[in-house]
Amino acid sequence: MDNHSETAEHTPHLHRQFGLLQSTALNMANMVGVGPFITIPLLMSAMGEGGGPQAMLGWFFAALICIPDGMVWSELGAAFPKSGGPYVYLREGFGAHKLGRLMAFLFLWQFLLSGPLEIASGYIGFGKYMRYFWPDLSEGQMIAIAMTLGVVNIAFLYRRIRTLSTLTVLLWCGTIATVATAIIAGLPHFNPRIAFDFPEGAFDISSANATGLGAAMLIGIYDYLGYYNVCHIGDEVREPGKTMPRAIMISVIVVAGIYFVMNLSLIGVVSWREFVPASEHPNADFVFSTYMERLMGPTVAIIFTIMVLWTTYASVFALLLGYSRIPYAAAQDGTFFRIFGKLHPSKDFPHISLLFIGGIAILACLLDLGTVISTLVTVRILVQFIGQIAAVMLLRKAKPELPRPYRIWLYPLPCFIALVGWIFVIVTAEQKIQLFSILALAIGIVAYMVWARTTKRWPFEMENSHSA
Repeated sequence: MDNHSETAEHTPHLHRQFGLLQSTALNMANMVGVGPFITIPLLMSAMGEGGGPQAMLGWFFAALICIPDGMVWSELGAAFPKSGGPYVYLREGFGAHKLGRLMAFLFLWQFLLSGPLEIASGYIGFGKYMRYFWPDLSEGQMIAIAMTLGVVNIAFLYRRIRTLSTLTVLLWCGTIATVATAIIAGLPHFNPRIAFDFPEGAFDISSANATGLGAAMLIGIYDYLGYYNVCHIGDEVREPGKTMPRAIMISVIVVAGIYFVMNLSLIGVVSWREFVPASEHPNADFVFSTYMERLMGPTVAIIFTIMVLWTTYASVFALLLGYSRIPYAAAQDGTFFRIFGKLHPSKDFPHISLLFIGGIAILACLLDLGTVISTLVTVRILVQFIGQIAAVMLLRKAKPELPRPYRIWLYPLPCFIALVGWIFVIVTAEQKIQLFSILALAIGIVAYMVWARTTKRWPFEMENSHSA
């Protein structure tokens, strides 16, 4: 009896250690990261030929998409608090034994590209900010720094979830301190003539401005990504029916406010003309360091840059923590290689999945930051975001009796608002990115059909042979 009890006690399993504080910290650490500190030059460069502060509309409209989309995540996450998040939602929404198999596979397919790319964007941003200390850093040296951070990140995450929950809150505290410093330092020196120095034709109704707004929204959405990260670790969240929706909505609303004030503070001190277009201004890589140096001198700027690097690491830490659970969930469901469904024998976390996603993210550091951002957002929209809107609506019809601790407010209006926004971003994306996304999706469908035929799953399964 004693031997049996001891064995059962040490059987690897996931533990519910994330409460509201840890869950909100996980989301916000993921969202803030390097994004707002490095993407504002990219955002303003994207908005029309001359760029300008009108690009702030990109963040505003991105928030109008992400808030209703957060409600979609909240309803699905509260109803299915499982590891893997969208993998489970798409499978259940489209039918666990039918089309849901294909949708879950396609999510996993695109995730193996977009997930590591998102993590890599943080590593790349970390390397770029290091140029504030060493302006002569070569591209190769920045890549080496980014890759080294990837290795360090895996090492830090190779531990129990209880320890990780504590680290998450600690890193998040550093993130909040960084953005608070940026805002408090800049607001007293805000100059509206610098901030609202609009170029000629900034608000003209034209195809060029519409395309520019779409490109700015795409970057804005990248900066908001992560408001749903807690959904990826559903099996490790306490009282998920309450915790997950609250963490999602708190995160997206608070961070939207932080971004607006923080970036308005920046362009009220440092003219946008000094870093737009980003490709022609080296200081665009560390624009907030320049901002702090102008306000408080080089010594404070150095300290602040270290804080930005802390914030960047907090983001990639949160990302890899959440994303490492997705291949695990797929392997548990039989849609991915069985080895990824294993937990560490003593630390109880999916270590093979962690090493795999972390390794791909390190390799992705070889890519250009702008390409990484555009590709990961566009690829993800087609299957994950639009797919989940369909899933939540299908579930409302097919399973009205399903327990829903959280229900979308004003349903179905938020679903339609998010859908229109996602479609606009896709339509206004660069043609090469559109084609790549469609091609990736098409190849994924073919890959699924080959795999399904080999494993005799839908639509090739034998009649009445559904597996659980």
